[in-house]
Amino acid sequence: MNQHALSTGLQAAIARGRNFDVAGRVVIITGAGQGIGREYALQFAAAGAFPVIAELNEAKARAVKAEIEAQGGKALAIATDIADVRSVEAMVAKVLEEFGRIDVLINNAGIFSNLKMRPFDEIPLDEWDAVLKVNITGCFLAARAVLPAMRAAQWGRIINITSGSVPLGIKNYLHYVTSKSALIGMTNAMARELGAEGITVNAIQPGGTFTEIPRETVTAEGKARLIASQCIPREEVPMDLVGPVMFLSTQAAEFITGQTIAVDGGLTHW
Repeated sequence: MNQHALSTGLQAAIARGRNFDVAGRVVIITGAGQGIGREYALQFAAAGAFPVIAELNEAKARAVKAEIEAQGGKALAIATDIADVRSVEAMVAKVLEEFGRIDVLINNAGIFSNLKMRPFDEIPLDEWDAVLKVNITGCFLAARAVLPAMRAAQWGRIINITSGSVPLGIKNYLHYVTSKSALIGMTNAMARELGAEGITVNAIQPGGTFTEIPRETVTAEGKARLIASQCIPREEVPMDLVGPVMFLSTQAAEFITGQTIAVDGGLTHW
């Protein structure tokens, strides 16, 4: 490429308004009634975006909406079962009715904190099915449902939340690790299909993030070992994940797709 062409290309990129702003963006966050998802909703609202709290527990969704509105923001709370196609489609229809657009989907909802650690040959089949239905099928259904709106706009961001348990191969959580591993493959393949339409698809890989949600399987000793294994030896908190997710939601990240970004204090190295 000659210097003139390069200059023209850079000027065109600037003219498209590449920036780091999420103000005015409509951001669907599944499972945003608690934990990390709640933090995403609060912080996107603080940055001027319109978070949609798509949450199975309607009372929790409404509570997060109230928090946002008390701080002067705007949000939409919708009771949503992401494993149910009709529920997901109804949620998306309501978002479009309210805002007329969908800019970002954060596939955050998943089954994990209430799982009992056990050898894989002791996992009940119905529990295996439930984990895969929510953690994989739910993400597929949500992405499929928002796609027409993103295609119409020729702009969109799909961000899948996977897990550091995948490269670590955490034992006694085989259904969870399997589901999050599959989500990385989904991210890669979906990015190939949608890149030419202005839609990026990336994954965030959190480490052991501690929230208000109780986890009976994590002991104080286990938590200390986890932190000691990180390059940055402190507890990971939800705010650590907000920056990377928000960046991937901006125009500035338009040339990043099909990537899995570890946000775990250096616990894992790809």
